[in-house]
Amino acid sequence: MHCPDPETVPDDATLARRVEQAAPGTDPGAEAELYRRLAPRVRLYGLRHLRNEAAAADLMQQVMLLLIERLRTGALREPERLASFVFGICRMTVLELRRGQARRERLLAAYGEALLPPDAPAPDFDRERLAHCLERLPERERTVLLLTFYDDMPAAALARELNVSPANLRVIRHRGLQRLRICVSGETR
Repeated sequence: MHCPDPETVPDDATLARRVEQAAPGTDPGAEAELYRRLAPRVRLYGLRHLRNEAAAADLMQQVMLLLIERLRTGALREPERLASFVFGICRMTVLELRRGQARRERLLAAYGEALLPPDAPAPDFDRERLAHCLERLPERERTVLLLTFYDDMPAAALARELNVSPANLRVIRHRGLQRLRICVSGETR
């Protein structure tokens, strides 16, 4: 196995500068190498703070996408502090996820009953279990289900919003519903 010479391997700051100075997408090698180096660390951060494999994977994708976008626009003033910049994005993203979850829980507790039609029969399911099961879904599936069923967003608009094909949206929704059904019913697979 060939080991690269440490003298010729660029450090993170050099890679960050290459991404910043190149036209978008013209130096995919630098972007790929930064992803290879930093994504596992971001995933571990997500596991530690979110305690969920799917949420950690979603966090990793979201943070790395933000990082590349910020590098391309020159938002990183000190490339030597790239690791601090990345973990700052991680921290802020996790805080925003937690704030959003707390806000949704408060709104559901305050207005959940008002969302039911007046002639609707009382639900025969455990709301806490449903909320817990929704939390456990991967972020993408949870987003699709919430926007489909709570916001009543049409499939075509949702596919455009999430930048996926309508067929892919149906697959994501189907998988999310299947996982939710299994969790709520207590089945094990």
